Amino acid sequence: MPKIIAVIGATGQQGSGLVRAIQSDKSGQFQARALTRDPNSPKAKELAALGAQVVKADVDDPASIQSAFSGAWGAFCVTFFWNHFSAEKEIAEVQTMAAAAKTASLQHVIWSTLEDTRKWVPLSDNRMPTLHGKYKVPHFDGKGEANHFFTDAGIPTTFLLTSFYYDNFIFFGMGPKKGPDGIPAITIPSGATKLPMIAADDIGRCAFGIFQQGLIGKTVGIAGDHLTGDQIAAAFAKHMHTTVRFNAVTPEAFRSFGFPGADDLGNMFQFKRDFNDYFCGARNLTFSRSLNPDLQSFDTWLAANISRIPRE
Repeated sequence: MPKIIAVIGATGQQGSGLVRAIQSDKSGQFQARALTRDPNSPKAKELAALGAQVVKADVDDPASIQSAFSGAWGAFCVTFFWNHFSAEKEIAEVQTMAAAAKTASLQHVIWSTLEDTRKWVPLSDNRMPTLHGKYKVPHFDGKGEANHFFTDAGIPTTFLLTSFYYDNFIFFGMGPKKGPDGIPAITIPSGATKLPMIAADDIGRCAFGIFQQGLIGKTVGIAGDHLTGDQIAAAFAKHMHTTVRFNAVTPEAFRSFGFPGADDLGNMFQFKRDFNDYFCGARNLTFSRSLNPDLQSFDTWLAANISRIPRE
């Protein structure tokens, strides 16, 4: 019998990549159980057509997660900060997942987490503002803080550190925008440092590699490319056939942009900039490719997706 992997957020960016990777694996060693709030959604039906088990479950309903994990061999756990902007809610969701994993006696859990940046920048450090009274980068810190739920419960876990999605240039409004002079520009407060990035669906493919290789009890980081802002702009220029500039604003300026989460993202970019050697080192490209040999570089991904980038 194949080993069942329960995938939280199966219709989302990370989870769908994992479900597709599992179902396309010809060895038949694993079977995907796709957890979703709406089994009748078009995305859920696409996964069912691939042969995945589609199960109704909601991270805000602990009983549904326990039921969905029952009988599974492993699970992929992910949270959804940008749906609610609450680190506290994320932490509660992780507690629910860990409790369900413990009850189901899962043999391998991958938790898609991030660094608790307060270990590098304490709340007393004024280099970046404290947000919501107790975080520096809320969408990082809540995930990192919640890691202990898995370790405390003795659950065989891999802690997966992800990277900035290439897809943010499509869905997060971060693609090239025309400046006052009419020339498109990428605006990222990364200075001259490199930004680890990855295609969202490659996260799922890397996660499948982790399940296949049995990397339990480890913290692993993944990225498809490490690029400076100038290199990102040059890649866009190549595929848009026009000049694209890198607008190297400061984190302070980025935080002031005023869109929801701008302060969180400004602090995030500052953390990646100020601790760049660590951040890139934790997301080794060669290791990432060992998990997913088809890992996409930014250039490869952009060639296939340039038509999806919104243009002003």
